[in-house]
Amino acid sequence: MAQKMKATVFVEPNRIVLDEKPIPEVGALDALVRITTTTICGTDVHILKGEYPVAPGLTIGHEPVGIIEKLGSSVQGYEEGQRVIAGAITPSGHSAACLCGCHSQDGRDTKHGFKPLGGWRFGNTIDGAQAEYLLVPDAMANLAAIPDELEDEQVLMCPDIMSTGFSGAESGQIKIGDCVAVFAQGPIGLCATAGARLMGATTIFAVDAISERLALAGAVGADHAIDFTKTDPVEEIMRRTDGRGVDVAIEALGRQETFEAALRVLRPGSTLSSLGVYSADLKIPLDAFHAGLGDQKIVTTLCPGGKERMRRLMEVIASGRLDTRRLVTHRFRLDQIEDAYDLFANQRDGVIKVAITPRHVARRHRRGGTDLSSTFDHCRFDDDGLRYI
Repeated sequence: MAQKMKATVFVEPNRIVLDEKPIPEVGALDALVRITTTTICGTDVHILKGEYPVAPGLTIGHEPVGIIEKLGSSVQGYEEGQRVIAGAITPSGHSAACLCGCHSQDGRDTKHGFKPLGGWRFGNTIDGAQAEYLLVPDAMANLAAIPDELEDEQVLMCPDIMSTGFSGAESGQIKIGDCVAVFAQGPIGLCATAGARLMGATTIFAVDAISERLALAGAVGADHAIDFTKTDPVEEIMRRTDGRGVDVAIEALGRQETFEAALRVLRPGSTLSSLGVYSADLKIPLDAFHAGLGDQKIVTTLCPGGKERMRRLMEVIASGRLDTRRLVTHRFRLDQIEDAYDLFANQRDGVIKVAITPRHVARRHRRGGTDLSSTFDHCRFDDDGLRYI
C-alpha cells in the first residue's frame, strides 16, 4: 500500500480541505521534494471561489520550498537531501512554446495549438505544493539549489510572487529615469515596485488603500504613496507629472477599475504592463485608449519559471538588494491550512503573505550537510526539538 501524506485539496467552489493522498511515485525525470515551507497565492483564492476552474481532488499550491527526498533515475546534478525551490511555472524545455522562447506558456502541443497557461502546472493541471510532498516534473530544468546562507522565508517569494512582480517591470521595459505607477500593493505589486526601482525607475507611484502596504511600498522603492480612497489616483499622478503621465503603468490586482486607471495615466507611446488575474471581461474605454491611436502597448506576463530564473532571483535576495521576509505576516502549520485560507481570502489582520510549514519539518536536523534549524530561528523549540507556535 502506498504511503500517505497530508495535502490541501480542492473539493468544490468555496471548499478547500486538508486530506490524505498517496505520496507520488517518482518518474525518471522527476524529483520528489519534501516541502518545508510554502504559501497561499491570490490565484489559489480565485480557485477557492470557483473563479478559476481546476479538477476536484487536485492538490493546490505552486510556491514550493523544500528538500529533495528522492531523485528520478535519469536526473543528474542534484543530491537527495539538498535544499531547493522550484518555480510556479515548470517548463519542460522542449515544447513549441519553449523553443519559441516563451517558457511560461509551455503547454501540451496539439494539432490545435498549445494550452494557454500550460507552463503553470502545480495546483493547476498537476498536484501542487500545499502538501507534505511535491512531485517536480522535468527536475533538471526546474530545481534550483538554495544557497546555504538563505533561509526558507527569504526565498519563499521566488517561485511566484517575486518572479511575477519583477516580470511586470521587465515586460514594461522600464529604463533608467522612468516614471512608473504600480496599481495595488499586494505581494505582487510590492515586488513590482521593487523591480521597477531595481531596473532604474526614478519616480514610482504606489497606489493602494491600506496604509501598512503603502508604507511597505516606500520601503521597497516607491517615492509617492497614493491612497485611492482619499485621492483620485489618476488625477494625482497626472498632477504630479505636470500632465505628462507615466512611462510605464503596472496593474497588479486584476480589476476593471485598476486596469482602466493604469491606462489613463499613460503618456503617449508608453506601456501598460498587466499582471492581474482577471475573473471577468475587461472593457477598454475608447477615450483612454485614444481610439487605438495612442501608440501605447498593453502587455501581459505569466510568471517566468525554470531553474535559471530562480537562481537569478535568489541572487537578488543574497545580494541584500531586497528582503522579501517582510512580506510574510502570518505563519501556520499545514494542518491549519483551512484557517490560513480563511484569513488570507478575507484579508484580515493586515495579512500580506502566510508561511505554511508541514509538521514533519519541525525538527532540528541536518540533511545533505545543511543545518535546517536556521530556517526556524523565529520559532521556539521544546526539549524534543519540536517547533511550536
